[in-house]
Amino acid sequence: MTGRGVTSVRRRFGTSGGQGQRGAGTIRVVRRSFFAVLLCSACVRPVAPVDEPSVEAAPPVAVETVAGSVVVSIVGTNDVHGHVEALPVLGGYLENLRRVRADDGGVLLVDAGDMWQGTLESNLEEGAPVVAAYDALGYDAVAIGNHEFDYGPVGPAATVGDAGDGADPRGALRARAASASFPFLMANVVEASGEYPAWDNVMPTTQVEIAGVQVGLIGLTTIDTPRTTIAANFAGLEVLPLAPVVARHAAQLRERGAAAVVVVAHAGGRCRELDDPDDLASCDTDHEVFRLVDALPPGTVDVIVAGHTHAGIAHRYGGVAIVESFSYGRAFGRVDLRIDREAGRVVEAKVWPPQNLCAQGRGDSCVPSEYEGGPVVPDETVARAIAPALERAAELRREPLSVVLEASVQRGYDRESALGNLVADLMREASGADVAVTNGGGLRADLPAGPRTYGALYEALPFDNRLAHVKMSADALARMLAENLGRDRSILSVSGLRAVAQCKGGELVVQLHDAKNRRIRPTRTLHVVTSDFLATGGDGAFGEALDAGAVTIETERPFRDVLADLLRTRGGTIHPDHHFEASRPRLEFTGPRPVRCAD
Repeated sequence: MTGRGVTSVRRRFGTSGGQGQRGAGTIRVVRRSFFAVLLCSACVRPVAPVDEPSVEAAPPVAVETVAGSVVVSIVGTNDVHGHVEALPVLGGYLENLRRVRADDGGVLLVDAGDMWQGTLESNLEEGAPVVAAYDALGYDAVAIGNHEFDYGPVGPAATVGDAGDGADPRGALRARAASASFPFLMANVVEASGEYPAWDNVMPTTQVEIAGVQVGLIGLTTIDTPRTTIAANFAGLEVLPLAPVVARHAAQLRERGAAAVVVVAHAGGRCRELDDPDDLASCDTDHEVFRLVDALPPGTVDVIVAGHTHAGIAHRYGGVAIVESFSYGRAFGRVDLRIDREAGRVVEAKVWPPQNLCAQGRGDSCVPSEYEGGPVVPDETVARAIAPALERAAELRREPLSVVLEASVQRGYDRESALGNLVADLMREASGADVAVTNGGGLRADLPAGPRTYGALYEALPFDNRLAHVKMSADALARMLAENLGRDRSILSVSGLRAVAQCKGGELVVQLHDAKNRRIRPTRTLHVVTSDFLATGGDGAFGEALDAGAVTIETERPFRDVLADLLRTRGGTIHPDHHFEASRPRLEFTGPRPVRCAD
């Protein structure tokens, strides 16, 4: 058995953010031991694949220790989305790094949000297994992401409307925060009064002492949160612009002695090349995290651990070290700060490319890299914390759906896909509607070829959205699809019609055609089935297209379970070509999305 070397004493300072916070001056003594033994391979499952290329990171070389300075390694994760099976291996990497840092500084471990929504293991207990694993890993703080609001009230209901009067629309989130030994940070979300929510263990900022120096932490969530979670669960809250919030809190943290300020932001960006932190040529600097830095005075913050976009960043931008490490527990980011004790400031920042947890394989076949001079051994303490969740999910995951996929059914976030069309087809068949509409953002994994089980469907559709029935004119639906094609966001998949988009007079105009290629009259009233997420304003899809009272929601159970029952009843085989033909798409338009029309 190996330990972290020494007992760490850290002082956390909460700022004004509601009742039940850790008060200023509270000293917390942390004693944790980690076992260096292998995790049972039968207890984990593969991490869902992501579209990003692998990163070959060079072996870490420590920032040089200079007399009178300490080195603080900032380790960041993001968008784990309930993939707890990856966390014991992460613990092995942390054990090695903490052993190295014990002599010259310390490790600060943070997460940039979207921690728990996405897997059976996590969702069956509304994120509790993630919090248990994070406690075992020794997280110092986490940001609240948009999907942290998804569970709604405590219990199976997804919204207060499902749960009944008196339910708390943020009940599950608040319960998870209250149970954690680390703070949840949310500096740019306030109530209608302008005050921070009075939630136990939720605060705008915190301050941590590591090796005698103070590090301030600020938590942010994306400005898009109101339209990227279930609207009813966010009602009554407001998201503030990021930069003014950061500037104000960073100044306060510096006044209280913070030598470094780290922003933990569920707001991200995207860079294609991750080997050179000073080469920004492959970065799309129009993304939210880069715009944040542009709006801040130089020197406001030192590090941003980003998230939300499921992409990679390992760069210096505007004097700020930014890291983001894909999603689903695939990798972690790292920035080494050398801090001058006497001057109380950062004098060097080294940015590492995202460190893949597995050099080969995934899940139970994961082979970690060597790290910081030694082999990586999965952490038994973390493995024990997640074992009950893995066991509970395993039986449900194996339930057969009685269908065989003749080939893999691929998903697409911003493009028409076989999976998006299949889901829309099943929604329409299950409801008897004229048209079905779903969104690419709700698709989180491909359906692999072969006999399928409930677990595979759950991975593809992890959100507990309900079916929503909408009455709307064909003209309103056409305008909604045109608006979606003109945005750089999640695409809408359709069933029951074809949409042909053309530029006319500088405007994108969509004509709708039925299965026999006959044009659908603009005045025709259509019965459209969709998800409650979209119908209540999610992704901004139906927001302006609906009349008051036009939505009816089936609250009994998630539509994923409705589709599972339909597949069990139908049986047989499914081929992706039956749902998507590249030569004859259901959404026909010229050029890439977003579609732009010249004036």
